[in-house]
Amino acid sequence: MMNFESYSHGWICKIVFLAFILLFPTAVLGDCTCESDEEDRNKTLALKYKLAAIASILVASAIGVCLPVLSKTIPALSPDRNFFFIIKAFAAGVILSTGFIHVLPDAFENLTSPCINPHPWSDFPFAGFVAMVSAIGTLMVDTYATSYYRKKSSGKTQVASGGEEGVVPVHTHATHGHAHGSVSIEDNSGETLLRHRVISQVLELGIIVHSVIIGIAVGASESPKTIKPLIAALTFHQFFEGIGLGGCITQAKFKSRAVAIMALFFSLTTPLGIVIGIGISNIYSDTSSTALIVEGIFNSASAGILIYMALVDLLSADFMSPKMQSNGKLQLGANVSLLLGAGCMSLLAKWA
Repeated sequence: MMNFESYSHGWICKIVFLAFILLFPTAVLGDCTCESDEEDRNKTLALKYKLAAIASILVASAIGVCLPVLSKTIPALSPDRNFFFIIKAFAAGVILSTGFIHVLPDAFENLTSPCINPHPWSDFPFAGFVAMVSAIGTLMVDTYATSYYRKKSSGKTQVASGGEEGVVPVHTHATHGHAHGSVSIEDNSGETLLRHRVISQVLELGIIVHSVIIGIAVGASESPKTIKPLIAALTFHQFFEGIGLGGCITQAKFKSRAVAIMALFFSLTTPLGIVIGIGISNIYSDTSSTALIVEGIFNSASAGILIYMALVDLLSADFMSPKMQSNGKLQLGANVSLLLGAGCMSLLAKWA
């Protein structure tokens, strides 16, 4: 599966680079008459908070994404344990709340701002429309990627088995009464592994897109009053989002190099966004109409990806699994954990 890993990492890098290229020039175009709030600006104090945010978010992100990956040394976090399902449900609740409560409302705020032309942006709910299209697009990518690599994998299997596709050769020994042959469980296991690999890649893409936008916004702000509450909120957010992503990476069973790249990508994205925001803070205009439109569209797309992934690939896959369906206590624990994750992340919307 190395080709799959290299290819998917490549297109994630390209999309992140494209997002930055689009956001950077539009963020510095102050083509709106709206004025930013000047009252609580303190550049020196704001910079201290930004540096604290970089350190805090980097550590929390790294710990969060690495905890499930280290399940070999922490048995309780093994994907086979019930506790893993509980933690993953909590993290899925965080991701779902991020999409519904944090990212999508920001998109609506961006695209209905008085700083942009009301026609056509106020004539149609573009934020909801883009989120819907993004969710449908994620479904298509999810489906076609899985289908493509499944066919590719089955083709290799067919060649390796001498072209006997669909044949399950089994023979028995009368002397000791057991059977040898190809076992369909291996095929099912391979398909499940493939699904987890596609899920982890698409989920990371959705997380990275909104993390870059959040990081740039924090880094460009010069208001300590705005940044201070965001430090705790984003630290909590990244930690549990990291657990959700780390759980998917663990189930995907990537090679060590691919795991390290994905964990590094996730851990560095928001801090890197903050650094970029600091670099452009002198020329950044958070009331630029073009910047608001681009941010709104990216936020909408990110919300669609996160909502789809949380509901379909994380929650539905786990909650409808035989392991969950046959264990009443696990179902109760997972539901409570899901509500707690969604509730805690929703509460953070009061400050972030």
